[in-house]
Amino acid sequence: MRGWKAFLVCVLFLSTSAIAPAFEGSVQFFTVETEAQKHCPSDVVVWVNTPTGVYHLKGMRWYGNTNRGAYVCKKEGDQAGYRATRNGQ
Repeated sequence: MRGWKAFLVCVLFLSTSAIAPAFEGSVQFFTVETEAQKHCPSDVVVWVNTPTGVYHLKGMRWYGNTNRGAYVCKKEGDQAGYRATRNGQ
């Protein structure tokens, strides 16, 4: 029984740390790119894959094309803990 409790605590910790960026800072999510651009006219709009916290720039393969995600302003995303893709896709 003790082993299961430790296992569950580890799973909960790891699963919440994967979604932690969504709770840091204040970031406004948009389903439409133009609405995001209106919100931050002097910033770059990026597409955030919300489960992973990785964002993609316009022109990249996954920009607007992940199963779950949203358009956000890059500065807000950076402050919230999201990061750019490492493989350029």
